[in-house]
Amino acid sequence: MKRELLILRHGKSDWSRPVDDFHRPLKKRGRKNARQMGAWLHARGIIPDIVISSPAVRASETARIAVEAMRLSKRRIASDPAIYDAGWKELLQIVHCLPKSVGRVLLVGHNTGIEDFVLFLSAGNAPVPADGKLMPTAALARFEVSGSWMKLCRKRAELLEIVRPRLLAGENV
Repeated sequence: MKRELLILRHGKSDWSRPVDDFHRPLKKRGRKNARQMGAWLHARGIIPDIVISSPAVRASETARIAVEAMRLSKRRIASDPAIYDAGWKELLQIVHCLPKSVGRVLLVGHNTGIEDFVLFLSAGNAPVPADGKLMPTAALARFEVSGSWMKLCRKRAELLEIVRPRLLAGENV
């Protein structure tokens, strides 16, 4: 069975408010980009069975806005505190624990863990743009996964694409 792993970095956060890292909200641009990414997924019929998000405000807002743009119920979102400060190994462990019934998952989290996870799964073959930012805010990486979630590793993941909000600016999504 082919599965799909969608990895989404949270949208641009608002540093103008005096709050701690966990409670930092999205900027207007972050909300717009999350909506764009959700609309892009919806338009292509790339709909996750489940969304697993960091509970940090900027990540949970990104997940909620993207899910709304996909016209899905917010009940599809699960919060996992382990994502908040996770590196690629912790993110891999989260995916390993997914139920067999899940065919497509959207993981919403933070850098550097998200970018390192994409680099790990792609065996370092992800195309890095000239600005050096593989996974800027609200960027989405799509992987096709062969076999079970429990056996996910480099050899069982194929990078399909990385979609960045800047590239969607001119698209009708």
